[in-house]
Amino acid sequence: MNNQPWLQHYPVNIPQSINPDQFNSVTELFDTAVRKFGDQNALECFGLTLSYRELDLMSDAVAVSLQRDFGLVKGDRVGVMLPNIPAYPIVMLGILKAGGIQVNINPLYTPRELSHQLNDSGAELIFVYNGSTPALAEVKHEVSIHHAICVATGDGMSGGLPSPTVSDGLGAKSELFAILRKYSGQKPKSVEIGGEDVLFLQYTGGTTGPSKGATLTHRNLIANTLQFKAFVPDANAPGEEVVVLALPMYHIFGLMIYVAYAAIGAKAILIPNPRDMDAFIGAIKNAKFSVMGGVNTLFAGMTAHPDFEKIDFSALKVSFGGGSKIFGSTSERWKAATGSHILEGFGLSETSPILTLNLMGREHFSGTIGFPVPSTDVKVLGPDDDVMPVGEPGELCAKGPQVMRGYWKRPEATSEAFTSDGYFRTGDVAIMHGDGQFEIVDRKKDMLIVSGFNVYPNEVESVVCEMESVAEAACVGAADDKTGEKVKLFVSPSGKGDIDIDAIVAHCRLNLAAYKVPRDVVILDELPKSNVGKILRKDLR
Repeated sequence: MNNQPWLQHYPVNIPQSINPDQFNSVTELFDTAVRKFGDQNALECFGLTLSYRELDLMSDAVAVSLQRDFGLVKGDRVGVMLPNIPAYPIVMLGILKAGGIQVNINPLYTPRELSHQLNDSGAELIFVYNGSTPALAEVKHEVSIHHAICVATGDGMSGGLPSPTVSDGLGAKSELFAILRKYSGQKPKSVEIGGEDVLFLQYTGGTTGPSKGATLTHRNLIANTLQFKAFVPDANAPGEEVVVLALPMYHIFGLMIYVAYAAIGAKAILIPNPRDMDAFIGAIKNAKFSVMGGVNTLFAGMTAHPDFEKIDFSALKVSFGGGSKIFGSTSERWKAATGSHILEGFGLSETSPILTLNLMGREHFSGTIGFPVPSTDVKVLGPDDDVMPVGEPGELCAKGPQVMRGYWKRPEATSEAFTSDGYFRTGDVAIMHGDGQFEIVDRKKDMLIVSGFNVYPNEVESVVCEMESVAEAACVGAADDKTGEKVKLFVSPSGKGDIDIDAIVAHCRLNLAAYKVPRDVVILDELPKSNVGKILRKDLR
């Protein structure tokens, strides 16, 4: 890796490289944490806590059940459709100990979205939040799932444990509460796991065709936890950090941060629903937390809340943001209250996720995505894959131990995603500054980012065009104060009945997650097209 000007700007306490083989697996990383910090609080949720030792014992019980009750063997895929509740890390560690591959699923998915992800991954077992079971029930006859284990909010927490509930009719042999009780104190069969074994299938929307599963290995995630921690050296005190986990763990950003801090014995305060700002601020205002991550809309929502000034920031060491652009105005308000700016970074599901991050201690908000993290090479390529000069835009491409192996069972898509010399194509247009910092200037693809969630126009348009009254559809992003961007939809009539905007929105709500539903709908006689008939979204913008 040559021509890396950012390395000379690394502070002396940040290494230029990390060792991604420091641990053989994420399970080994957790085992190390349990030995060192067994009696310390690992999780806090709704005022209840769980120690590292308790987390270890409960995940053992889950692993035993997976092996004995469900016949899980190494490499089997298991869906996890849960919000940030204590069951999430319990289930995750149980799956990993049994040798399974975790398929991360948004619990807000509609039946349509859920069906594709389950069938594509081939998962035959799923841990599902009891509030998400209706979506699963609706597609139970068309998916690969044979067994569902229902999970309640308080499962695994001492005090106030729920009673086992009745099976939901999906063929579940047991649910989490009963599993934890049945196999308490038992150890699973040992499974040999190495760095190159697949850890997660992290589904990322496709701009064309269905979403794809990024295959992230144990080595990928271990590498990114070490890269991230290297860039926040003053927020890594073993056994002392308190992390606010408002980022959902079904997104790789939140999941990687959780693993990174669990490895050093931090306490994670789980926030199941950060959109409930009253409850969120109530949960953290006296928590003396030291680390917090989020998207711009989360930070903006907090600073605008009347109780924001009641939050105790005295222990805060670092705040970091990603998923969407962090606005300078948001970071300035945050700094006024906390004393430090939000560190903006950049990454993707395919990169575990962090590729670049700003350094701690900056007096001014940079407006960039920062420097590449250790052991990462980033370059800006032109149309012919030639390296662009400093300050000239091109596609941001990256290579490093955190970059995925490829897309699950999609060799052609995998080949297209990499350059001939092995750099992953991010699809984002960027420039490199003279000091080696990078700045995103546009998106090569037409992806929207709504409240930190990726929205792919083709998916929305495909759903809308199912309606008989719609001939064509195109959606673009429009600025929104609350969500950063919102989905704006343009449609043209087919002549088969009148177009009803309310009906379009209702159809979208039925088939898409809420953040993908158009907020504005515009009817045009005809959509603008190129000479070859391609709809011109740039003209609609």
